[in-house]
Amino acid sequence: MYSSLVRLQNTFGFFTTVIFVVAAVIASTDLITPRAPVVSTLKTNSVQVVRGRPHYYSSKKEEYAVIKFSLEADLSSLFTWNTKQVFVYVTAEWPQTAAAIAKGNVTENQAVIWDQIITSPSSDHLANIGPAARKKLKKSAAGKSIDPSRGKLVIKNQKPKYQITHPSGKIAETDNVVLKLHYNVQPWVGLLTWNQETDFFKWKKLKNGVSKKFTLPAIKVKKTTTTAGSSK
Repeated sequence: MYSSLVRLQNTFGFFTTVIFVVAAVIASTDLITPRAPVVSTLKTNSVQVVRGRPHYYSSKKEEYAVIKFSLEADLSSLFTWNTKQVFVYVTAEWPQTAAAIAKGNVTENQAVIWDQIITSPSSDHLANIGPAARKKLKKSAAGKSIDPSRGKLVIKNQKPKYQITHPSGKIAETDNVVLKLHYNVQPWVGLLTWNQETDFFKWKKLKNGVSKKFTLPAIKVKKTTTTAGSSK
């Protein structure tokens, strides 16, 4: 006969197998749920290049860009009963210079200027916000297991959370810069997924997620006025 230890091991192995099978089924349901995220507006409102210390811990002065932007997007289809939270962020991207490419550096420059974590009602307790804001968030989602309306973003003249810098310390008059919207879906069970470049089954790629190209301006030089004195 089997000993108590063997029986316990068999029972544990059975329930572990059941848990993994159930988790796999839950994760697979995301694949049959349509995703069709779309951006209706992604544009710059103002672009400025300043010379100074972009961060309080910066040891030297350098050029950095400050980009204000507007964003309207519908990411509601990313929220399902298995969605824990969606991480949304906007990047500024531009190609390498000819000199950098000649040295073999063909990687495109990318810098995050803004981000936000959008939680599902079931994970509001994990939101990194103040008690008052969390209470208001929970109240708005009372009785809801899914709240797709949270995926509808309307942001006007948003200030950047992060300034754009470059290892060279120079970034003024950079051409062919674009803003791009990215997202990362974090499920309760399953794999993390990012915005895709092509359609996959019922998952559609993000539409209109890239702004028009623009150029970072030159640093504004303060004009100095001199007054000529007269002598008698």
